[in-house]
Amino acid sequence: MTELHPDQRPVTSAPHRFVARIVYGIYTYCMFLVLGLTALFGMALPGLHRRRGVARTMSRLLLLFTGMPLVVKNLERIPAGQCVVVANHASYLDGVVMTAALPPRFGFVIKREMESVPLAGALLRRLGSEFVERFNRHRGGADARRVLRTAVSGNSLVFFPEGTFEPRPGLGKFHAGAFTIAARAGCPVVPAVVRGTRRALPPLKLWPHPARIEIEFLEPIVAASDTPDAVAVELRDRARAAILEELREPDLVAERAAAA
Repeated sequence: MTELHPDQRPVTSAPHRFVARIVYGIYTYCMFLVLGLTALFGMALPGLHRRRGVARTMSRLLLLFTGMPLVVKNLERIPAGQCVVVANHASYLDGVVMTAALPPRFGFVIKREMESVPLAGALLRRLGSEFVERFNRHRGGADARRVLRTAVSGNSLVFFPEGTFEPRPGLGKFHAGAFTIAARAGCPVVPAVVRGTRRALPPLKLWPHPARIEIEFLEPIVAASDTPDAVAVELRDRARAAILEELREPDLVAERAAAA
């Protein structure tokens, strides 16, 4: 069979690419709505574990049907007992991806603004998510104490310790909350690296793109320090260093310090 010269191969024109992106975006949001409503009906099921199982299935179907294949590496590193998972944050898709990857025993700690988002807020409440205030110190303290009670009672939690995501690639500052919770609960921290979600749904943009998504779980971290405060600092610093090494994106904290 005669191979076409590169100049003779069909080329997708810019208008065609634009139309394809529009069609893909509409299709993706339709799938999100259909599967989201299906998940919402599933929230009527008794038992938190069942409801989280429904959310996990719907999250996996969403990624499958929208051309965002999910690859999970080293899931066996998640301890059988209680732990706190922490991951970098790059997109609104990160929570969906983590829900698809982790077993249903995990709850999420999420910024309180998400509680008022239509559909998502209702789903997150029924999934036992913990909402945390970021701007009101008094309410934030009460939220932190509630999350601590949840962890001390033996529940495993997921945090995105940056709290939000930046428009540009890179790893930001880690807030102490996740690591204070782990220190007080006496459980290990499992760092996780999320790749591909920034391309699939970029920050500050509403239009998705098909992309390969990957989650890699790193070795659990157990601190050697003596006091709870020192344990929290050690867990935070070691988890961030491990994620930064595997993420291979800029250290935004170091960049800001150098520019100051």
